[in-house]
This record gives sequence, C-alpha cells and structure tokens, in this order.
Amino acid sequence: MKNVRSASPARGDGPTRGQVARLILELGPSTAATLGSRLGLTPAAIRRHLDNLLAEGLIETRTARTYGNRGRGRPAKVFVITDAGRSAFEHAYDDLATGALRFLAETAGPEAVAEFARRQLADLELRYSPVVAQGELATRVQALAEALSADGYAASAGPAPSIGATTGEQLCQHHCPVAHVAAEFPQLCEAETEAFGRLLGTPVQRLATIAHGDGICTTHVTHISTAVSTAVSTAKGGAGKAAKAKSVIQHGVSTEITAESGGLLT
Repeated sequence: MKNVRSASPARGDGPTRGQVARLILELGPSTAATLGSRLGLTPAAIRRHLDNLLAEGLIETRTARTYGNRGRGRPAKVFVITDAGRSAFEHAYDDLATGALRFLAETAGPEAVAEFARRQLADLELRYSPVVAQGELATRVQALAEALSADGYAASAGPAPSIGATTGEQLCQHHCPVAHVAAEFPQLCEAETEAFGRLLGTPVQRLATIAHGDGICTTHVTHISTAVSTAVSTAKGGAGKAAKAKSVIQHGVSTEITAESGGLLT
C-alpha cells in the first residue's frame, strides 16, 4: 500500500519554505502570485522562498502553457517540483520494498509481483468503495480524488480535455509515495489503474505517471455512454473487414472491442 510520511525539504526560513515546496507539489505548475495568495505571503516573501528552492534544485521554472491567442507581454513563468524536490518528501522504505519485490520476481516470476500489487490495492478499494458509490461520475471522481489526497497522493479532479467525441473526467495525482519503486515495477501502477476502473465502474486509461518521469500521474475516466457509443461506432466502421482490436479497462478488466464482438463491453 502506498504510504506517505510527514516530511519537508526546507532548511532555514522556518517551515514556510517547506510549505511552498509542498504546495507546488500538490498544485502542479504554479505562478508566484498563486503561491503567495494561497499562503498569504507578500510578493517579496514568496520570491525569497522560491529563489532559495531554485538554488537548492528542489524546484525549476517553466513557461506556462497558453491556449488560444495570447496577449502582449512575456509568457507567464510557473514553478514546478523537480525529482530532487519530490525525493525530499520521504519515500519510506523504498530500498527495502524494491529489494523485496526483486526477490519475489526472481523466485516466483513477474505475475507474482502483479498479484502482490493487486492484493495491496484490495484494502484501498474496500475503504474507497462507499465514498465513490453515489452520484454522477464527476462527483464520484472528485470523491476519489479527495480520498486519495487524504492518503497522501495530493490528488485533484476535473473535466478531461475533449478528444474528438470522447468525453470524461481527469484524475491527477501530484505525489506518488512509491514512485521510485514503481519505476522498476510498473505492476504497481497497473494494479492501481485497474482498481480505479472497478471503483468507478467505467473505462479508465492511465495517460502519465510520475514513475515514468512525468510531472503527475494522470488518469482519464471515460463517461460510460461515450465509451459504448465509441465502441459501437468502431464496430460499424469495421463492417465487411477485419477490425483492429481496441483495448480498454472496463471495471478493472482489459477487454478487446472488435467488429465481430459487436463493440459491446463485456
């Protein structure tokens, strides 16, 4: 089970610098104005903390993404956590866990690691199931994000960017307590994704993971009506010729959709 312990990368300036770093970790790319406003700091104070974190290599700057036409002036600068900054928030027992999973893989095979990961997620599913059982999909995804945040994942949720006719929700986890272990054993991420699919009862797709070097773990949650419509359209489009199989996670189980199957999720 992923577990996070209280930690702070700050040295000097009291606990505030650690709060700045953690807020960047939780919010993702953030401007100085946003950080200062959230923490109640003056522009001068937030700049001092950010400069110190930059000097230590715990954060870095990037140019903010813009959508549509941007006005005059320089593009906004945002601050993001670095790998070193993320590591400063303790990854408890990483070496021990990695060693144990290596031994399990060597002695019992990769599938044993996958089964171990699924069993570890069973407790999470049991605890989260009542929380995400009620309401519309967006409400349930938000409830899942809040439950994950309470367990240290610094999660958030909102509408997913539209991809053609596909609509859905987006679940983001800004912190992964076992990212270093999952980098070697992706079965941990796969088991978590399958658990999300079962909890939400709809197809989900992991788009990015911290373990693979992305800034955040991003999961796309498809509206079930969209998923069924897309499957049926794909099946019709392949009539008269072999249709290319498409794999989704439905209720945590990988299912192939083809024209021959009628495009139904089973």
